[in-house]
Amino acid sequence: MEIASNDFHVREGDAVNLSKLPTSIEPICKSKDAYQALLAEHIAKLSALQQLLYASNRHAVLLIFQAMDAAGKDGAIKHVMSGVNPQGCQVFSFKHPSATELQHDFLWRTTRDLPERGRIGIFNRSYYEEVLIARVHPEILHSEGLPDDQHDGKHEEKVIWRHRYRSIVDLERHLSRNGTRIVKFYLHLSKEEQRKRFIQRIDEPEKNWKFSQADVDERQFWKQYMKAYEDCLGETSTSEAPWYVVPADDKQNAHLIVSRIILDTIEDLDMAYPKSSDGRRQELLSIRRQLEA
Repeated sequence: MEIASNDFHVREGDAVNLSKLPTSIEPICKSKDAYQALLAEHIAKLSALQQLLYASNRHAVLLIFQAMDAAGKDGAIKHVMSGVNPQGCQVFSFKHPSATELQHDFLWRTTRDLPERGRIGIFNRSYYEEVLIARVHPEILHSEGLPDDQHDGKHEEKVIWRHRYRSIVDLERHLSRNGTRIVKFYLHLSKEEQRKRFIQRIDEPEKNWKFSQADVDERQFWKQYMKAYEDCLGETSTSEAPWYVVPADDKQNAHLIVSRIILDTIEDLDMAYPKSSDGRRQELLSIRRQLEA
């Protein structure tokens, strides 16, 4: 089965209905060996492209992963990016903001960790939490030091989220104009598959640390989260920073889809290794003669 990135792309301006998008598709590979071979091929190509990205030093790449608990964000990052030089890749996870971070606007703490030119930055959760969990749990807004008129319920529903979407889109377009290519993944997990993975985390002692009662408690807000994600994906997927909805019930499929989309994204960049000038070439030949002597 061929992987077509556009099959998972949320086009700018599209309304998103997650109930109509699959959480599972036919296996891309017929066996585990075939999966491992294809993933290894993707990883090798990604490693070569990362080296070119670093050498050309004209672009940065930002990968954003968002999903419900147990959707496989950590695993996707681990498997897909395993062949990338650690010096050229930075991973940041964003959880509950610190007291210092709460004294700033909602984009401040993630902006500090944007990738430099020549590097791949990975956000495991991101500033999108501020239009997802903060929307499902509006009490979070009260800890963010917003002006008093921002706490009115009607205002929150009709203004705050629209303004935050606009702030995010404006930021991503600014980054795009300045050389950062952004690609965003929503790992689309079914509620039933999440239940199975939670049970697995209980049954396997080495996975107990990943699980808490709070994870189960959040399941009661599933519909609210789906609505928040639908609005977020529809409002913030742009040509400069597209969203991809990746079926996540099958982890192997998800890894291959994510790696293919990343490859397509980086291959589209106009990159080349720096060329040596005639003067630089003569300098190198002179150094070579010295080494030979």
